[in-house]
Amino acid sequence: MTNYFIPLLNRELGQLEFNSRVLAQAEDPNTPLLERLKFLCIVSSNMDEFFEIRMSGIKAQLADNPEKIQADGFSVEQAYLAITEQAHVLVKRKYAILQESIMPALNQEKIFFKFPANWTPKQLRWAKNFFHRELVPLITPIALDPAHPFPRVINKSLNFLVSLEGKDSFGRNANLAVVQAPRSLPRVVKLPSHLESNGETSFILLSSFMQAFVQELFPGIKVTGCYQFRVTRNSDLFVSEDDITDLRSALEGELSTRHFGDAVRLEINHSIPDNLLERLKSECELNDADCYRVNGPVNLVRLFQLPDLIDRPDLKYPLVKPQLPAIFSHQNSIFDIINQSDVLLHHPYESFTPVLDLLKEAANDPAVLAIKQTVYRTGDESLVMDALMEAARNGKEVTVVVELLARFDEQTNMQWAAKLEAVGAHVIYGVVGHKCHAKMLLIVRKELITKGYGKGKYQLKKYAHLGTGNYHPRTAKLYTDFGLLTCDAQITSDMHYVFQLLTGTGKQVALKKLWQSPFTMQEEIIKRIRGEIKNAKLGKKAYVIAKMNALLEPSVIQELYRASQAGVKIDLIVRGVCALMPGVKGLSENIRVRSVIGRFLEHHRIYYFYADGIEDVYLSSADWMDRNLYRRVEVAFPVENPRLKTRVIQEGLKMLLKDNQAAWVMNSEGKYRRLTTRKAKPYVAQAEVLSVIEKLSLN
Repeated sequence: MTNYFIPLLNRELGQLEFNSRVLAQAEDPNTPLLERLKFLCIVSSNMDEFFEIRMSGIKAQLADNPEKIQADGFSVEQAYLAITEQAHVLVKRKYAILQESIMPALNQEKIFFKFPANWTPKQLRWAKNFFHRELVPLITPIALDPAHPFPRVINKSLNFLVSLEGKDSFGRNANLAVVQAPRSLPRVVKLPSHLESNGETSFILLSSFMQAFVQELFPGIKVTGCYQFRVTRNSDLFVSEDDITDLRSALEGELSTRHFGDAVRLEINHSIPDNLLERLKSECELNDADCYRVNGPVNLVRLFQLPDLIDRPDLKYPLVKPQLPAIFSHQNSIFDIINQSDVLLHHPYESFTPVLDLLKEAANDPAVLAIKQTVYRTGDESLVMDALMEAARNGKEVTVVVELLARFDEQTNMQWAAKLEAVGAHVIYGVVGHKCHAKMLLIVRKELITKGYGKGKYQLKKYAHLGTGNYHPRTAKLYTDFGLLTCDAQITSDMHYVFQLLTGTGKQVALKKLWQSPFTMQEEIIKRIRGEIKNAKLGKKAYVIAKMNALLEPSVIQELYRASQAGVKIDLIVRGVCALMPGVKGLSENIRVRSVIGRFLEHHRIYYFYADGIEDVYLSSADWMDRNLYRRVEVAFPVENPRLKTRVIQEGLKMLLKDNQAAWVMNSEGKYRRLTTRKAKPYVAQAEVLSVIEKLSLN
């Protein structure tokens, strides 16, 4: 192996492999039925983003230089063909699961999708009335003729291509029309209970209303066919660093065009005639490989709302109540609790409430002078943002670094930025070209020194929360993440300097404990891996465990290969894409890669280095990817308290390495097999972590 060629796997194929593993959750009969439907929708949502971002990039490269060889050894054209072939297989499998497994199982549970052919006379009357009352006022049929060219349909919108015969009142021949479904309408409508049989729960798809009553949109004209279609467009935003004078204004300009980017995928009903498909392909400038004929709703992701409309707890995962650590069971100030010891929170097993309570207490505490926080994703409604605005109204110096370029949350973040500014908070948009992805909260408090040197005087003391996940209470119930509450003077001092770099200007300052992208994180990771290589060559135990969402950065992969060759044992827990090839003789035979796909989305990033028995453990929001190490502002922070470090190693790493039910093992070609065993007792890491934390909360 040389510095010039590093064996890597294709990123996009890796993403499709990940979605295949998620799809297996929808196939698994041991997964509760309505959760199976959710997993199907999650794959659909993932695939939407895959085409909007990754495939749009591939197609742009295809147009520019199809013969260009990529880092994985594929030419752009070879990669495109391999990716589309695998995507078609995945989509076909997804709809087969829906039609052959999930739908029949729903019917057995008396949960039905009512299609027009099965409507009773009463249901038909109700449906027709609903169509005229709720749909017709919002629908604008567009006939295709020289005066009405094919409309540029909105990204991911539900549309219908209607074939017609006859002449209209102006004497024009009617051939084709496009009907766009209003985005404001639900895609699934629950049938009123008085129209259902006893014990049934029934739904009608929006497309069924259209199929049944589309004729009424074209009076006097014969409708010969009505076919769903959906166009996915390039949704990546381009904001030129050279031309920006106002990032917010530049972004607003880009967002207005996002829904009308170049088409990259066409989804159509499988029954569409070939001539109409050719017309759609021509209008969208797509080829056969970009077209996906599907047996079911083209907008499958919109079924995600369905489980919430069905009161069947027996068909869902049992409710999990996040535990409140015992240390918070008393009415003490959270500042007093943090002063006693660092606190580790493991979401979603433990509650996000202490983080919210810390912000609320800080907002109303007269001793708190300043609050600084980074915001990447927080949601349309946010108790976090409410607390920050309350703090600003109470006269605190509130500084919020809002990442305006958080993909698909740009509009929400701009709205929060405006609200924060309106109450007097300082809003910073970070550094152009470097998304601020770090999860940091820093609070400055004026406190009386009660003992030792300086007794009786006041000091400014800093308190902090650092996390691996977003300040988003909803995802804190679904994603596994660690959060650390600390008043460690070196960590909080480092955070102060990071905020200074984000809000002001100046040269990088050497940090004492934090690693920071884009400056030191890659170097520190390489340094720690090389430390394990050195120990292995000395005959000492050498071990690396790393958990993350994606592993793609070539220099880190190269160092892991070198570590494997030196005899370092390496366990990688990579939920999503991994470009490293494990188990290759002479290259990576000491490296194992696994992916854990379960009820909760494995989201925390953990870096573990045996370090001759010291066991260095760092937490971060950074994957080992080019963007995280070089083009984002990220931090990795150490867990030094021995008790908390043991928890991270056990709950975040070793339990997942023992999982023999939800784990998938990767081979050197990037393919995965589910790890199950008949001999050993079934071990599900997420269930075990929950059990351990429930016991901790009682102590």
